[in-house]
Amino acid sequence: MLHRISNLRGKLPTVHLIAASACLFILSLTLVLLPSEQVEATRGDALPEPTAVFEQSPQPIEETQPVIEQPIAIAPPTKPLNWIDFTVGSGDNLTTMFKKAGLTATDVYHVAKASKSSKSFTRLFPGQTLSFVIENGELQKLRHIQSKLESTVLSKTATGYDIQKVVRTPELKQRFTSATITDSLFLAGEEAGLSSKKIMELASIFGWDVDFVLDIRKGDNFSLIYEEQYLDGVKIGEGNIIAAQFINRGTKFTALRYTNSEGDSSYYTPEGYSMRKTFLRSPVDFARVSSRFNLRRKHPVLNKIRAHKGVDYAAATGTAIKASGEGKVIFRGWKGGYGNVVVLQHGGNITTLYAHMKAFKRGQKVGTRVKQGQIIGYVGKSGLATGPHLHYEFRVNGVHKNPLKVKLPQAAPIAKAEETIFKTTTSELLAELETYTAQSLALNTQQ
Repeated sequence: MLHRISNLRGKLPTVHLIAASACLFILSLTLVLLPSEQVEATRGDALPEPTAVFEQSPQPIEETQPVIEQPIAIAPPTKPLNWIDFTVGSGDNLTTMFKKAGLTATDVYHVAKASKSSKSFTRLFPGQTLSFVIENGELQKLRHIQSKLESTVLSKTATGYDIQKVVRTPELKQRFTSATITDSLFLAGEEAGLSSKKIMELASIFGWDVDFVLDIRKGDNFSLIYEEQYLDGVKIGEGNIIAAQFINRGTKFTALRYTNSEGDSSYYTPEGYSMRKTFLRSPVDFARVSSRFNLRRKHPVLNKIRAHKGVDYAAATGTAIKASGEGKVIFRGWKGGYGNVVVLQHGGNITTLYAHMKAFKRGQKVGTRVKQGQIIGYVGKSGLATGPHLHYEFRVNGVHKNPLKVKLPQAAPIAKAEETIFKTTTSELLAELETYTAQSLALNTQQ
């Protein structure tokens, strides 16, 4: 192109050359500044600067549709129920309680009819609570609080009344305690923080091996792990004893609570033998032995030698007398100098006799079967007796045996099928009990 311009330089006027050169410059500049079609497309497809690094390739951005918010229905606040509480007093019944609440005999009739099958509102005891919700003079709800764990709620419906049983389950916490006997089991138990009921339970566990009337000595000690019941963080009662030891005259007895596969609970030694024997050592709790088995005893009333073929337990009039073993009533009535008597047959060769009773347990008769520990009568002084006491005899094949010394057969041990799970369940509990006991004894020794 420069060669052509040089050839034209001589043929064209200078003005024309200058104009041609200017046009050529403008054309070249336009081509340089105007982007190509490929460059324009690349810029149009460029992605925005990434804000994070992903291993996967980015997904295309979908076009979103505008969201139309729906109005939310807000339920009106529930009106709190206005419960009115009344405490059941002595002699109160459903009629008197409804009268206190301002309700009529018709209301009593409808509630009694609705709760007839459960009898939840017809069996009222002093100290319980009846709570009412009454609106416009009509009963809407009725709540019977039987205990801290059980209550029954009756609610009015369009067709009558609906009844619901409410049962709460307490939280169980384990507690360990121990004590050394210096005076009596009851005083030691109270010092250890045990209730009278729990002390009696402890005595009943070891009652087949330890005679708590004759065998207790100063220096004997006991330890136990038992359950306490809590509801909403507040202690409301006691549960079961789950492990216990009693050292009597240097002999240690250990009892572990175990529940078998059928849901039955009982106490066993660490070896799996039942703590129960087929007979109780004493048919009266914590009574005093006033006369022992003695074949040459002088009778206090007849004033002559007459064999005393049993044991006398002095106790207050009306004290409960328990069947020492499971059996059947074969005699119930008056028997000469014995006064009011009950005789029980146990198996084929053992009988027990209970004499000088004040009264018999109602509902029993000859032929009635009784369980071990079941009440059969009450201490008195019927017949030839100088004071209220129980005369107790133990006979094997018709021959009198000393109830305090006769060897008592043991109940069945843990079932073979249960042995493995028994060992697994109780080994940790036993280790815990013995550790606590050792620590407690060491602490008492230091003091």
